[in-house]
Amino acid sequence: MKRIATTIISYGLMASVFGQEQPAKKDSFLLLEPVEVKATRAGQNAPFTKTLLTKEEISKQNLGQDLPFLLNQIPSVVINSDAGNGIGYTGIRIRGTDASRINVTLNGIPFNDAESQGTFFVDLPDFSSSVSSIQVQRGVGTSSNGSGAFGATINISTNECIEKPYADFNNSYGSFNTWKNTIKAGSGLIDGHFTTDIRLSNISSDGYIDRARSKLQSLYFSTGYQWKGSSLRFNIFSGKEKTYQAWYGVSSTDLKNNRTINYAGTEKPGAPYDNETDNYQQDHFQLFFNHSFKQNWKFSTAIFYIRGKGYYEQYKAQQAYSDYGIPDPIYGNDTVMNTDLVRQLWLDNDYYGHIFSLLHASKLSQFTFGGGWNRYDGHHYGELVWAQNGLDQKNRWYQLRAKKTDINFYAKEQVRLGKNFFGFMDLQYRHVNYAINGFRDNPGFRVSPVYDFFNPKIGFSYQSTGGWSGYISYSRGQKEPNRDDFEAGIHQQPKPEKLNDLELGLGRKNARMQWEATLFYMGYIDQLVLTGKINDVGAYTRTNIPKSYRTGIELSGSISLLKWLSAGGNISISRNKISRFTEYVDDYDQGGQKSYFHNNPDIAYAPAIVSSSSISIYPIKNLEVGLLGKYVGKQYLDNTENEERKLDAFYVQDARVIYTLEKGILKNTRFIIQVNNIFNRQYEPNGYTYSYIYGSALTTENYYFPMAGTNFMMALNIHL
Repeated sequence: MKRIATTIISYGLMASVFGQEQPAKKDSFLLLEPVEVKATRAGQNAPFTKTLLTKEEISKQNLGQDLPFLLNQIPSVVINSDAGNGIGYTGIRIRGTDASRINVTLNGIPFNDAESQGTFFVDLPDFSSSVSSIQVQRGVGTSSNGSGAFGATINISTNECIEKPYADFNNSYGSFNTWKNTIKAGSGLIDGHFTTDIRLSNISSDGYIDRARSKLQSLYFSTGYQWKGSSLRFNIFSGKEKTYQAWYGVSSTDLKNNRTINYAGTEKPGAPYDNETDNYQQDHFQLFFNHSFKQNWKFSTAIFYIRGKGYYEQYKAQQAYSDYGIPDPIYGNDTVMNTDLVRQLWLDNDYYGHIFSLLHASKLSQFTFGGGWNRYDGHHYGELVWAQNGLDQKNRWYQLRAKKTDINFYAKEQVRLGKNFFGFMDLQYRHVNYAINGFRDNPGFRVSPVYDFFNPKIGFSYQSTGGWSGYISYSRGQKEPNRDDFEAGIHQQPKPEKLNDLELGLGRKNARMQWEATLFYMGYIDQLVLTGKINDVGAYTRTNIPKSYRTGIELSGSISLLKWLSAGGNISISRNKISRFTEYVDDYDQGGQKSYFHNNPDIAYAPAIVSSSSISIYPIKNLEVGLLGKYVGKQYLDNTENEERKLDAFYVQDARVIYTLEKGILKNTRFIIQVNNIFNRQYEPNGYTYSYIYGSALTTENYYFPMAGTNFMMALNIHL
């Protein structure tokens, strides 16, 4: 694996003093974020760089693709997809940082995988259909629960309360035999106290890449009860995925003439192995309690439990029985040492914990104290399920345990310093305790690191009645290494990463237009990157590099040119550098590795330019025609700034037509047709590279993850 309704609490005082960000929802009586979300989000006047995606904006794009694709128009975002069409395993980078450095919370509860620290939205297919809003903070941002934010924070909220009963039937169909079927229903508010919402979803696709098919199912159920000053909400959501592996990319040779080739399953002679798949189910349980005290005190607490279990299956050719702890079978006078086999690599884990927050607001200040405790219990094991040359019974050849405990506390205060000025301070303490009892290739190696992080944040903001706004902030972020980093060996143990983030923003907003400019500097200490160096067990490992940085400017804006025409866009221009970098290359001629020094190279996967654009045309009532553009500059596949190891720059243009029917039998019905990549560009937003010395020559092999050419999705969404 690459792996309740909150009570109607009046925040009028907080909103008037601090201008909390909030989408307008005509079907929801909850006009501001729930307490558990409010505690971890940055308010409108908080001095952090942020973007809010509303429920309406999400619904226009939610045609079946994974959640990262819904964030594609946000500044500094680059997305990718293993299957090439945004369904199945997908990835996201923000300001060049990957998902393992992006903190993600669902209603304030951590979502990042505790060991890899990545986010696998494939485990929650169509979760976007239950989302009421998403806030993306770029940079370190305000303190949150869960893993350290090193590039961004994605805060997702589902805990809205819809006042009236409803039923939704959303169906999409598109290229590559892609289907999305969603049924949603809600009771509305019953007798002023009780509410229930439920959703069932099914998504399937053959994928753009050969055999990269996906079968995804999900469930969302939420029920809440509210009474005077208090509320209780219980959420259950579950996702089940079966995806054919498309993790190996496409070689530079095949990219020219066979862009959709898939090497997964091809170790089997003849036709590729049909079940080279990833199979995983993840179940989430969340229980929230909120209470409003007198004198503007608000309290929220929640407990959660996440159950995950699954495996990926592989056909492996000519494997040694001894590598799996099995005696070589004897047939007559012949001893068989190797065999083709099918194996499953399992992950069985439990993740549970508690979060809380206490908020107080007065005319001059808003104070929040919160935190959380969570525990991860992971079980890694592998099973052989078939062997061509004999297997008496299913065999478990490794079994490893891992535990991780994460405790954090934060205190935030925002104070009005004058008519238009605000000060902000945020102090976080985080304690992390690992216990890793072996690795698949090194089962006897155990490691138990402990980390204590103190992350201060301070800033000032300005808001004028004329629409001008500005802010400046400093934030400190620290992050523990991932599970795989510790396999390096006792003498190569990684150090935690540190980040100092400076943000300076200025903007203006009025009835017709808005714009914002952000300058940022993100200075890293001991950032972990791949160098090509081999660890004690012969695997490639990430290595701490002393100094690196990202600095740049983000510009964004929108304007209503005419009643029937509006436009918007953003551009990020950045410089992303490592001060000094040593590359290690395998030397097959002499054995061992050779090293090469590089001075001030670009950081891998960090394009210097990323931009998005949108034009919306309203030719007649209820009809919207949108043009969506995305440009991503060239990206290097490693940290050597080698022009032979890069992803080319690309520009992709999409078009979307939305028609809303408000009369007749199909009242409140929306038709959507979206054509992606209308110019049929061939492009690759992700890949990897490998170099070695053989025959006295340096050879580089690049692999790419191609995206689909022109393709479409169309939807019929009925709201009753």
